[in-house]
Amino acid sequence: MKKILLPIVLISLPTLLNAATAATQLEGGFKVGPAIILITILILFVMVGVVFRAKDTTDFYAAGRGISKVGSGMAIASNWMSAASFLGMAALMYGSGYHGLAYVVGWTGGYVLLLILMAGQIRKYGKYTAADFIGDRYYSKTLRAVGAIIAILISIAYAVGQFGGIGLMFKWVMGIDYTMAVIIGGAVVLTYTMISGMLGVTKNMQIQYVIIIISFLIPLFILTAKFDYFWLLPQIGYGSVVSDAISGLPVNETKALINSLGHDYAIVPAPEYAMPWDPATGKSFFQWIAIAFSLMIGTAGLPHVIQRFYVVPKARDARWSVVWGLFFISILYWSAPAYAAFGKILSAHPEVGTLAKDAIVVYTAQLGNIHPLIVGFLAAGGVSAAFSTVSGLLVAGSSAFAHDLYVKVINPNATPQRQLLYARLATILMAIIVTLLALKNFALIGQLVAVAFSLAGCTIFPLFLLGIWWSGSNKAGAIAGLITGGTVAVIAITYFIAGKSGVTLPAHDFISYWLEAWYFAWIGAPLAILVHIIVSRLTKETPLEIRKFLIEQVHS
Repeated sequence: MKKILLPIVLISLPTLLNAATAATQLEGGFKVGPAIILITILILFVMVGVVFRAKDTTDFYAAGRGISKVGSGMAIASNWMSAASFLGMAALMYGSGYHGLAYVVGWTGGYVLLLILMAGQIRKYGKYTAADFIGDRYYSKTLRAVGAIIAILISIAYAVGQFGGIGLMFKWVMGIDYTMAVIIGGAVVLTYTMISGMLGVTKNMQIQYVIIIISFLIPLFILTAKFDYFWLLPQIGYGSVVSDAISGLPVNETKALINSLGHDYAIVPAPEYAMPWDPATGKSFFQWIAIAFSLMIGTAGLPHVIQRFYVVPKARDARWSVVWGLFFISILYWSAPAYAAFGKILSAHPEVGTLAKDAIVVYTAQLGNIHPLIVGFLAAGGVSAAFSTVSGLLVAGSSAFAHDLYVKVINPNATPQRQLLYARLATILMAIIVTLLALKNFALIGQLVAVAFSLAGCTIFPLFLLGIWWSGSNKAGAIAGLITGGTVAVIAITYFIAGKSGVTLPAHDFISYWLEAWYFAWIGAPLAILVHIIVSRLTKETPLEIRKFLIEQVHS
């Protein structure tokens, strides 16, 4: 691979340098340098997928269970740092200031929950997928099928935001319209996901993490140094940028904050930028808490995250992989608010115009007059973030269909070759559905992803939490809890889609506030857990062999 890539890089270098100045516009126009960087990285991803392609179902579903804890931690971080993290978090904080930090707190806290409550126990249980665990633990083919369907729905909802991020970056780099950008990006990620399965996807994720974190950090060091903030640790230095946004900058005190368009400007005081529930933000204290809580429990219920614990050899490796993953994730999460703060002041001049919030990371680097090739690398990092997550989602969704629905429910005698065939067909179908939904452009990337988290929090999280830690949890309780959480989810998502379609349903304002699509798990999950416990207490006891397995194998 090195022999192939090195000549490509050497041949492309003069073109890259000569084309650098073509990347100065904020929108429109084909940017040669960034395009070459992006295409080179995409070729690398596909080649890695070919080299580490899945040879059997164990490779496709669980990467042969031979990934190290550090490697798995990098893959977890890459899989986690989606377009919602790379692009969406800065977008949310750029638009709503401190309120956007609810997403950072929720997503990070969710991994702490996984570390404490689930990682080791999930690996000890020894199944391939979330639905596999649900069907076995609750001794029900019906629950296995329902769990698989929910896993597919969550994967689709989560992937919609990622395809949106891919579309935005392809649109910026190639100067094509959003529709074509989503289709091209989706086709590339589909190609290498089908070839590689979990093994190739995991190897790609490790490479993608390196690209993501380097491309994300370099512009921050340049921005803080260029505008005379504390550049040695930009994650701290950006605090002064926030202070400037809050108190305002008069024209003659701009610290030479002249953007790439030549604007020497003033920014009016924006104190609401630092307060999560200032009336000017239009957000409340309840919404901040509800978002953070829903994202935390949703994280611990995401099928593609849970599935990552099956790729390591031992339960101890599963726990350590979460620790390493948290470390790698925190590097980016600590840095994302800086882009929002710099974007706030660099785009303050009216002549900049309205910028797409989800692309503010790239626009901030451009407005800071950073070299176009570095900006192009940053855009490639955004694509890498979306690719790493969407590939894991496609594998999780296709595994749920092929392994949990087709093999375990429909055709138990299916050969491994037929299983792989159906897994790949399911991957294609999911990619088509996600592409069609992404073209609708329903909301910001971070908000679209939050829908998947709330759905996972209402449905899968209660089943895993009680299934692992309470031997009294039984099939009847699981069904009742799932119906309860699912009902809350259906109501919230129905009102969300109706509102976006221009349809006003009864009690629209009440439901939209208390059961917003980004955070309905704040009530759905506790209700599901409560109903699960009550019904389990009133119905037939969990079979002895399952209780014995939990004590001897899972909690030994």
